[in-house]
Amino acid sequence: MPYELIGTAAMLLHFAFFGYVVLGGFLAWRYPRALWVHLGVAAYALGIVLIEWPCVLTELENWARLHTGREVMDKGFIDHYFTDVLYPREHLLTSRIAIAAVIAASWAGAARRLVRTRAAAAPEPAVRA
Repeated sequence: MPYELIGTAAMLLHFAFFGYVVLGGFLAWRYPRALWVHLGVAAYALGIVLIEWPCVLTELENWARLHTGREVMDKGFIDHYFTDVLYPREHLLTSRIAIAAVIAASWAGAARRLVRTRAAAAPEPAVRA
């Protein structure tokens, strides 16, 4: 029972982490300091995808799966839950490009808002007569 709970919690955290990677940059539109947190999280996720860093949540979920007698995830969370479920395997690159575009759009919007906020907060120059 505790292994099932740990595995389920790891899976739910995985979905939350993935959602934050994709959409978390939009929080910076409202909370500009959140951009730095999202930048770190997105960099870590990029490392998992490109460099194949081990994911702590995948390791935890696989450990729990092993102890409950369930099949472990061979290729990781995204391949297990999304590939061939939300998109065909041959569109993996397309899905990654779409995710990168969403993240870039969120960062562009956050940067635009930050520039506007700083411009509005800047003191106006004195007018000389």
